[in-house]
Amino acid sequence: MRIRSSIPVALGLSLAVLGSRAASADNVPRDFYGTDVPFASNAIYFVMTDRFVNGDPSNDHRDQGGAHHTFDISIQGPNGETDNIGYLGGDFRGILDNAGYIRGMGFGAVWITPIVQNPDEAFTGGDPVNWGASLADRGKAGYHGYWGVNFYKLDVHLPSKDLDFAQFTQKMRAQGLKTVLDIVANHGSPSFSMPVAQPMFGQIVDKDGKLIADHQNLAPADLDPVRNPLHRFYHAYDDLAQLSNNNDENPAVLDYFVGAYLQWADQGADAFRIDTISHMPTAFWKQFATRIRARHPGFFMFGEAFDYNPDNIGQYTWPRNGGISVLDFPLRQRVAEVFEHPHSDYARVAERLYLRNGPYANPYEVVTFYDNHDMARLNATDDGFIDAHNWLFTARGIPAVYYGSEVGFMRGRAEHQGNRNYFGQERIDAAPKSRIYQQLVRISQLRARTPALQKGLMLPLQFKGDQAAFYRVYQKGGQHQIALVLLNKGDAAASFDITDYVQPGTWKAALGGGNVRVADGGALHATVGAHDVQVFLLDAVATRADFVAELTRLMNEKGHPGA
Repeated sequence: MRIRSSIPVALGLSLAVLGSRAASADNVPRDFYGTDVPFASNAIYFVMTDRFVNGDPSNDHRDQGGAHHTFDISIQGPNGETDNIGYLGGDFRGILDNAGYIRGMGFGAVWITPIVQNPDEAFTGGDPVNWGASLADRGKAGYHGYWGVNFYKLDVHLPSKDLDFAQFTQKMRAQGLKTVLDIVANHGSPSFSMPVAQPMFGQIVDKDGKLIADHQNLAPADLDPVRNPLHRFYHAYDDLAQLSNNNDENPAVLDYFVGAYLQWADQGADAFRIDTISHMPTAFWKQFATRIRARHPGFFMFGEAFDYNPDNIGQYTWPRNGGISVLDFPLRQRVAEVFEHPHSDYARVAERLYLRNGPYANPYEVVTFYDNHDMARLNATDDGFIDAHNWLFTARGIPAVYYGSEVGFMRGRAEHQGNRNYFGQERIDAAPKSRIYQQLVRISQLRARTPALQKGLMLPLQFKGDQAAFYRVYQKGGQHQIALVLLNKGDAAASFDITDYVQPGTWKAALGGGNVRVADGGALHATVGAHDVQVFLLDAVATRADFVAELTRLMNEKGHPGA
């Protein structure tokens, strides 16, 4: 096919020291890059800690909860299938013991679920959990970590002897892995509808163990924040299920969470993923981010605004609202559509890239993904997963992959249908036999060693049918790299003839195969196998006039005009 650039793109980066200097009037190359945020170099592996690996059975607390026990609460499904709403033993030790496995796949960061103290009984209120239920919590334990009570205290199921959170982050860094800590400020634990009030539920405890908020098993409308100081932490209206709804207008709420999360940042958290960011106003997050970054300059954060409308979620990324990145739900919607359905049109994902004058302060800093713990896992074939990873690790953004996806674990399953099932050491040990795993390692490791794929501008050439082609360009601070990405999700090999913006030189085949020598004014010809990717790298600065002009436009217009 003859590829012509119909969509503006951004290009990628290389670590080579500038050799021939060209392009601008003063003989100094212009800067071309998508982002210079250091964290963008890392792909993220998302682990639901309790469901990954039980590395230390001594912290299981299998007798916890008494009549409302918290360990191994099975939910039966069809055909002998099961889900579980109790603790299953995963802990810091289980992650650390497998740091080499995660790093070996090409990931540079691990996102772990919240680590703070949760109630020590299963919840007795709300709606009963059954197979496939949504927003149902009766009988569930806080294995997931999102039901915080004391946000300054580690949950007892996570640490081991000589492995508290600070030691965990230190040892992960020694293995080449950063820690992304999932944090919650919008809500605490389930707080009302219990037949009889349970200890800890609906309560917030401060650093010294003092009770500072208590829902007292009252419905939100029955709270009395004027006369009862313990109600002032909460809004007197409900939000999610029976969860407490923290009052963002109360300065004490901001102070509490800034203090708690500064503590964990001081102990080695490298970034925050913010749960339910859209359930609190941007004014709260602006103050929160400013205070965190006052002690930890440049600290990277990204939020969950579960919304497929980019105009709704983009506002959180704007500097005046805190400059917090987001999970790219709008793109995820199209990614799932395209890779779950063979022969769907690549143009559908291109429409959600927003590379020029889009909704985000910087589209290169959003976190891209295709599924997570709150939605059905990707329901794709092995080829579909391979194609999705080839896309995720070459396109703009910071890719995040949910645990088990490297082998297609529980594909298509939602919460209470196996989405959060226990993974375990046996599956990890067997993972290298999986085609999905093998191809993920190949493309993820390529991104890990290719600056252009991490931070480069993206310049689309064609997104049509089963094929896509685009450049990634990084040119900054004496480093340069041009990457040409060719994707084929079809069932047969595809030929590419690239003429637009191609510079002369030797283009190195980054994933094997022969290098391609392109003459001045020539084309790059390549064949990409079925469900495969090829990336060609050119160690040169951008000099071709039309190429430089398009990159300049992308550089100047990559953010939201009003951000």
